[in-house]
Order: sequence, then structure tokens, then C-alpha cells
Amino acid sequence: MASNSPAPEGIELQEPPTAGAWGEWNPTEDSARPPRGKHRVVKQRGGLARSSTVLGVGVIAAVGASGIATAQDRPQVAISIPSLPDFGLGGSGGDAHHADAEGPAAGAGASAKSTGVMAAQAGHADAGEILLGRILQQAESQESAAEAQTRAQTERAAQEAAAAEAKAKREAAQKQAEDTRLAAEKAAKEAAEAKAEEARLAQLAGSYSLPTSAYTLTSHYGDSGSMWSSGYHTGLDFAAPTGTPVKAVAGAKITSAGWSGAYGYRIVLELEDGTEIWYCHLSSMSVTSGSVTAGETIGRVGATGNVTGPHLHLEVRKGGSTMDPLAWLESKGLSV
Repeated sequence: MASNSPAPEGIELQEPPTAGAWGEWNPTEDSARPPRGKHRVVKQRGGLARSSTVLGVGVIAAVGASGIATAQDRPQVAISIPSLPDFGLGGSGGDAHHADAEGPAAGAGASAKSTGVMAAQAGHADAGEILLGRILQQAESQESAAEAQTRAQTERAAQEAAAAEAKAKREAAQKQAEDTRLAAEKAAKEAAEAKAEEARLAQLAGSYSLPTSAYTLTSHYGDSGSMWSSGYHTGLDFAAPTGTPVKAVAGAKITSAGWSGAYGYRIVLELEDGTEIWYCHLSSMSVTSGSVTAGETIGRVGATGNVTGPHLHLEVRKGGSTMDPLAWLESKGLSV
């Protein structure tokens, strides 16, 4: 290819002919006049002398002019190229190249382009179907994953509910077992206490005795009336025939025995714990001093003192205060 650099200084180039009068033009000895003898004209070989520099410039000018003339002489053809996506069938640069083609080659290029467009459209359709399939497959996969997650959450919730229910049942069973155990322990304790109390009362029953027999209870402790100086009854009355034996309720010592005004004949026993037992309205006294044992006869039922009939008036005192004789006798295991 000829250089585009300017011609050497001193060489004057002849203007090329216009496009209308264009013919083959070559620089000759006549057209290249050397200035002031600085350059020489190379003699033509076979009748034509050429300078390499002048020849290159002339060829460039000739080709350019020929192309311009050819393009101007031909009618313009409108080419519409659709914008297509690149599916590996060639870019827009190839289409522009085909649009510049001439003659049958241009027609063949258009046919090839049409075929290529159809192939591209077919490829685009296949790619769209593949993409749609992939999207549907992905959606189905996501839906399956969501269903699996929901199923797992439901199963986990069911397991947690079952575990909570099992825990509640287990705790309820443990509580019931604990309540049953406590109830059994309480019942066993109460039974043991009752048995111990029974044994204690049996032992006391052997140590204590009823004050008389064949009796009827006529007046109880606390009964009110004008018959008693205090305004209420301070003892327990055992009505029985005169002469019925009167016995010591427990082992004790005699602290008093004799006449006592409204009480008639009276014997006072003092137990080991300081409790005093008064026997009143006696018709006679068997012992008047010393110690006695439980069940020993100490006198006889009578009607002496302030009475309305024969009976034994029994009083229980401790610390100078009276107490209910019936409750005291029962506390000693005696059935009155």
C-alpha cells in the first residue's frame, strides 16, 4: 500500500481529470517536471517511466475517484435490517457489510440474512421454551420446597404439642402419685396415732377405775340452779343406792377425810400430778389416811349433806380450779 505522507518537496503533481472526463491516468515524464534539476525522471521500462512515490499517490487518487463515480452512477437501494438478538449467528457488523454488497452477491447476502433471521427466530423460540421450562421447573421446585417446609413445621408443631401433652400427663401422674403417697402416709400416721392412743388408753384403763358401779348420771358439770351455792354444778353426780361401794380412780394418797358441811362426808385423794379427786355425800368411809390403789374401795354411797337423794358427787380439781369430771375420766380411757 502506498504511503499517505505528502509528496517530496520540489515535485509538482498534476491535477487528475474530473469524474466526467476520467480516463486512465499515469504520471509521465511530461507531468512530473523536476524543479531546478534536484530530481531526475526515471526512464520508462517498455515505454513508461514511473516514480514509486508518484505512482502510489496516483493509485490512491484513481481508486477513490473510481469508487465515487461508480456509487454515483448506480441507483440507491433501501435496505431495512431488523434488530435481532445475538444467538451466535453473527452481529450487526456483518449485516452492514452485506448491505454494502452489490449485484448478485447482495441478493445472496439478503437470502442468507433471511435464512439467518429465521434460524435466529427458531433458536429464540427454542431458547424461550427452554427458559419457560426452567422457570416452571424452578417454580415447581420452590412450591415443593414450601410444601415440604410447611409439612415440616406442621409435624414439628404436632411433635411439640404431643411432647407438651405427654409432659402434662406425666406431671399430672406424678402429682397424683405424690398425692396418693401423701394421703397414704397421712392415713398411716393417723392410724398409728390412733393405735398409740388406744394403747395409751388401754394402759391408762389399767391404771384408772370408775368411781362406782350400777349408777345413773343425774347432774353434769356446769348445770345451773339455786341448789348450788356457786350458781352452777361443780361436779358429776352418780345416783346409786345407799351403801354402793365407792372406789379410788387411781393410785393416790388421802389428804382429807371427814365431815364437810354441805358436802356431807367427804374423802379427798391427791394423784401424783397434783390432781385432786373429791368424793362427797358418803354414808361411810372405809379409809381416812394413807395411800390407796386404783379400784380400791374407800367408802359407800350416801345422802349426807345438802342432797335430795343418795348419790356420789365427784369433783376433779387442779390448781384450785374445777374441771369437767366426765371429760377427765374419758381422757384416762374410761367409758362412763
